[in-house]
Amino acid sequence: MSLNTQVIYTKPPTGFPVVGETVKTSKSTIDLDAPLQKGDILLKNLVLSIDPYIRGCMRDPAIASYAPAFEYNSVLAGDTVAVVLKSDNPKFNQGDLVCGRTGLGYFEEYSHVKGTYADSNYVVRNDSKTNGLPLSYYVGILGMPGLTAYVGLNKYGRPQKGETLFVSAASGAVGQIVGQIGKTLGLYVVGSAGSDDKVEYLKELGFDGAFNYKTENIDSKLTELCPNGIDIYFDNVGGTMLEHALDHANNFGRIIGCGMISQYNTQGQYGIRNLIYVVSKRLSFDGFVVLDKENMAYEEEFIKTCTQWVLEGKVKYRETIVDGIENTPQAILDVFKGRNFGKQIVNVANL
Repeated sequence: MSLNTQVIYTKPPTGFPVVGETVKTSKSTIDLDAPLQKGDILLKNLVLSIDPYIRGCMRDPAIASYAPAFEYNSVLAGDTVAVVLKSDNPKFNQGDLVCGRTGLGYFEEYSHVKGTYADSNYVVRNDSKTNGLPLSYYVGILGMPGLTAYVGLNKYGRPQKGETLFVSAASGAVGQIVGQIGKTLGLYVVGSAGSDDKVEYLKELGFDGAFNYKTENIDSKLTELCPNGIDIYFDNVGGTMLEHALDHANNFGRIIGCGMISQYNTQGQYGIRNLIYVVSKRLSFDGFVVLDKENMAYEEEFIKTCTQWVLEGKVKYRETIVDGIENTPQAILDVFKGRNFGKQIVNVANL
């Protein structure tokens, strides 16, 4: 028998998650030598992805949301990269690298995955062995965040060369990719972030303008940096930032509702005062979830295109990596406190 450290969700938080109460680590045992049933696989998890949507899963299951609620006192789930230790499944071979995609991998050191679940929720990613890219990229720029950026901007933003794109939380896992894709498409790109070093990073990525929303006047900066108004707003924040974007939106602009992290840990929802602009400016306001079947249909196209961009150096990516599965609860809290820079990753083990 081997020890297996797991990340356990215990109860919904009333505000920010509480380390040791909302989420904690616990040790169980697992028999790595036990025979597998037909279709099963045994995994050693290498990388865990910490994403803002996790907060939306920390709730009473009766409350509707775009992602399934976590079960109380169960192992947390999210995007993962793992190596196959044993397999009785023809889709997976020993030594394969696999991703527990779309938020359905297990946050633990080892996972015994049943056949039907493995078939539906894990995909082989052996290309990482040949292109030399970090494994963490497969839950980041080449995973769900990257696909979110690609689908959100291209499908719902309908970008045209020369238009102005504004991205909130622009240094985050999704935002930094949105802005760079926008530049490849010939857009004028402006981003907001929560610290001066994050703003400098956006400028290094080629953003045409960037500002610190915590220290700058948002309305004044949008007037300065978006002199021709906003044609596309990629919203990761909601709240007051959404209000300002609506103020500066051009007629027939597009608002892409990807996330609203400003609202995730508040007990009262923020009312948007100027939604009348959706009517008077004839705006399109599309909320989307990348897990929907019609969006996942872009996955193969996205991986091929974005992998090439990364290998050619056209798109760069920044991560915050912490070592040790025992640090996962704190890493989750850090995302909601804005302490991470770029994509938050937990490195569980090396190959």
